[in-house]
Amino acid sequence: MPLSVFELPLWNLPWWHYALITLALTHITIASVTIFLHRHQAHRALDLHPAVSHFFRFWLWLTTGMVTRAWAAIHRKHHAKCETAEDPHSPQVLGLKKVFFEGAELYRAEAGNPETLEKYGRGTPDDWLERHVYTPHSARGIVLMLLVDVALFGPIGITIWAVQMAWIPVTAAGIINGMGHCWGYRNFACEDASTNLSPWGILIGGEELHNNHHAYGTSARLSNRWYEFDIGWLYIRILETLGLARVRRVAPTVKWLSPRPSVDFSTVQAVITHRYDVMTRYARLMNRQLKDHLPQGVNLEKMREWLRLAPAVLGQDEKAAVEQALEKSDRLAQIYHMRQELARIWERSTLSREQLVQNLQDWCQKAEASGIEALRDFSLKLRSYA
Repeated sequence: MPLSVFELPLWNLPWWHYALITLALTHITIASVTIFLHRHQAHRALDLHPAVSHFFRFWLWLTTGMVTRAWAAIHRKHHAKCETAEDPHSPQVLGLKKVFFEGAELYRAEAGNPETLEKYGRGTPDDWLERHVYTPHSARGIVLMLLVDVALFGPIGITIWAVQMAWIPVTAAGIINGMGHCWGYRNFACEDASTNLSPWGILIGGEELHNNHHAYGTSARLSNRWYEFDIGWLYIRILETLGLARVRRVAPTVKWLSPRPSVDFSTVQAVITHRYDVMTRYARLMNRQLKDHLPQGVNLEKMREWLRLAPAVLGQDEKAAVEQALEKSDRLAQIYHMRQELARIWERSTLSREQLVQNLQDWCQKAEASGIEALRDFSLKLRSYA
């Protein structure tokens, strides 16, 4: 005797079965975003087998309606213009409330900017399917997903579909782009405000480790410390084992030598390679000096926050407060300005080997002649990077 449509197996499951199915479906979407859109397309940190790549593209068409070229372009622009007025979604500029609650709207607005797509969207898929299906009919995939959910699960399928549609705007556009630049811990002293939301990157596919990512943007692995876990990296390693992916780059591991007697080009290479580790250690040095030598009446926590960011990111009032504090302490002013001088060494990409070596050697000599023990010790540390 034929089953009634209301007796289909997936129409009469316990409520918690539907909850698990919804979580599984949304997790596939998260994996598609972090592995395909983010690490593969935007940053070229890994190569994917064409079949895997197209599965992710098809799934994202069904569950998000996002266009690969637009997503990659907007994300690359975010890195290039981070925490400036040109950043498409900086909570430091636009405010956390704006980015958290209107992240999807900010994405759509920037996706309509042809200059962004032209400048930052190169190298993304441009095949027949992309030109004739995924890009011009991005909304049709969402409708198809609704029909599939209702056909499989009945009326509860509408709720499952609604959660699927809200998942990326809330987790990626809201939590990562918003809270990931305001709240959490930092392993690396990037000049932006990126943070790690949690050491366990599971719910959002590893994207919780946002500060690690901003430090090493082209790394396929987002975890960096022994206690951090990146589930997206686990999936990539499984794909690699199956011959369906190839990792191109991961963040370098810091290694040490005995301090060299003088700076040579290998020292410069090591320092530039590990520049975020260098600046993180320097930030700790500054924090210790702030605690001991901060002028009276200056807020310690605010000063720590302002000094770790690039001057270009600070507002006029914040810059004025920093300058006033530094005017009251020659020691802090020297440490702060030497931080800027150190960062400029690797920012000058047109310098010759000899110039780079000389600049770093001059910095080390200045640090050791400063009379500040912390700077002398830091110079020895720089000459120990391998």
